[in-house]
Amino acid sequence: MSSGFSGADLAALLQQFVTYPEQVWYAIAAFLFIVGCFQWGSFVHSKFARRRHYESDEETAITNGIHQKFSLRRIPLAVINFYRVVAFRWTLEIGQSYTLNMAEVFVTVAYIALLLTYAFINTTTVEGQKLDVIFWSNRIAMLASSQFPIVTALGTKNNLVSLVTGISYDRLNYIHRMMARTCFMLLCVHAVGEVVSSPYFHLSEASLRAGIIALAAFFVLIIVSLRPVRTGAYEVFFYIHFLGIGIFLVGGYYHTKGAYGSYWIWPSFVFWALDRVIRVVRLVVFNHSYFGFKSGAGTMDAATELLSEDVVRLRLHRPPHFHWSPGQTAYLIMPSVSTLPFEAHPFTIASFDSSSLSTEEPEDQSGSGENYGTQVLGSSAPFWKELVFLVNVHGGFTKKLKEVAATKGKAKVFVDGPYGPSSDLGSYDTCVFVAGGTGISYTLPVFLSVIESVRKGKSSCKRVVFIWCIRKAEYVQWIEEALVKAVQLAPHSLTVSIRIFNTGSPSTSQSMEVDSNLLNPTEKNGIPEQVMTRKGSSISSMLMSLREVKMESGRADLDTLLKDEVSVASGSMSVSICGSQGIARAVRHALRFPVSGPSSILSGRPSVTLYVESFGYA
Repeated sequence: MSSGFSGADLAALLQQFVTYPEQVWYAIAAFLFIVGCFQWGSFVHSKFARRRHYESDEETAITNGIHQKFSLRRIPLAVINFYRVVAFRWTLEIGQSYTLNMAEVFVTVAYIALLLTYAFINTTTVEGQKLDVIFWSNRIAMLASSQFPIVTALGTKNNLVSLVTGISYDRLNYIHRMMARTCFMLLCVHAVGEVVSSPYFHLSEASLRAGIIALAAFFVLIIVSLRPVRTGAYEVFFYIHFLGIGIFLVGGYYHTKGAYGSYWIWPSFVFWALDRVIRVVRLVVFNHSYFGFKSGAGTMDAATELLSEDVVRLRLHRPPHFHWSPGQTAYLIMPSVSTLPFEAHPFTIASFDSSSLSTEEPEDQSGSGENYGTQVLGSSAPFWKELVFLVNVHGGFTKKLKEVAATKGKAKVFVDGPYGPSSDLGSYDTCVFVAGGTGISYTLPVFLSVIESVRKGKSSCKRVVFIWCIRKAEYVQWIEEALVKAVQLAPHSLTVSIRIFNTGSPSTSQSMEVDSNLLNPTEKNGIPEQVMTRKGSSISSMLMSLREVKMESGRADLDTLLKDEVSVASGSMSVSICGSQGIARAVRHALRFPVSGPSSILSGRPSVTLYVESFGYA
């Protein structure tokens, strides 16, 4: 214990208990405000600003070997692309599954540095003893406690941080975990400091026992929040996290009460309770007013279908007032399937909330088209008229859902949502979508929305590319008719290219295409015939007959595919991906320098924006 700790030192310590956490909060608030200005500014610009079209003699792409004029007017755009590449496409890769982009690395390092700086500055006593343990040990605990409200808020679905910054809760989840782990590290330092300064503990003190229990609960929370546990045993994580956070906050409240630090703890209960109230209200409104609870109505029944050994499809009738945007998610509560009746599991909505695509006929369709809305969709109608979810089967809840789907049974479902952002791609000249397996839950509805926007004149997109990597050829049947109808509904001004790669087959140079002259879709009245691939899987000849569709064996060379698209594109280009870490890494690598470098942008090549929907856990 420090022997030279005077009354003046104690007064300074108590003053720092108040001022230092407040200054940390000011720094965090300023950072969030800056991020919010950029995010909302970008949103407003994409919604309301008229996109500039550069004259062809000033700034267009170098296409087909024709060199175009270098333009200094594109310096701001070059700076933006440089920032995008450095912040989001340069990554720190840890093993095969862990990826952090440089923006996340910067925020992590800056946050830890900020807290440690405030923990160890001005720790010299009046007597001249530097780094006095009483100063830093107690102050570091107060700094950690001051972060609990924002850590709790970032872990909720409805939080003020998302409202201010415009960043969805799922993207903020990394920050939630990072801040929580940093606070745990600070509390461990606090515990060590207490042991050093006060070697004789009095466990009879209630506040000390509460602190030990809280720290033990926090340790368990850190362990179960690690990615292997979350992905391998989500239910275990869900139960322990739900219970552990309550034990930790209650214990932390009583531990800090004597040190006048509990006022940093109780707001956490408020934020958590507010989120739960909002979710319950949404749940009641959506499932009562829209779905209905009437006995025997069956409106809450979800039809299940086992598409493959590891994929289940859920289909629900779309309520007339339930709307969502492409790429959004919903939490499904299925009491008859889950272990506990209130378990909520997040899934991306794989269908597209559209009325026009389900009623309008294609531009080249002849005849009256009076009842064509129903005919044109065929069995792909669920992708326009229903809530559709594609569920990967692992263990626990999804394994039980697979057992229900094996019998083609139905299950009661409560829907909480929608959540998350939706990419606004209306200002891009070229849109590229890359998905692996059930990643089409995200890319398919966004792909359909681009087609609808072009039909309505809300988008100037001229080319859209849909790339899908699958393990088996028969997976195409999941969405084949939706793809066929999407191609048929695409206006003539929009070039559509669909590339499907069967990674379960060895790479071949020969395409698995069917010549378009073998089948005229209009002559078959929309009824697909079946052809056999080399592997013996049946694929609709209707889909494969379309010149816009190409299926190949082997892995997709995403680096070459994307660079080829950039080389022929002009204006602006978006790339949206949803798949494994391997796919996300390959796309990021392809879109780094020099493809998106300043010299490339200044020379007229397209500005490329990347949207990544694959999760990278730390």
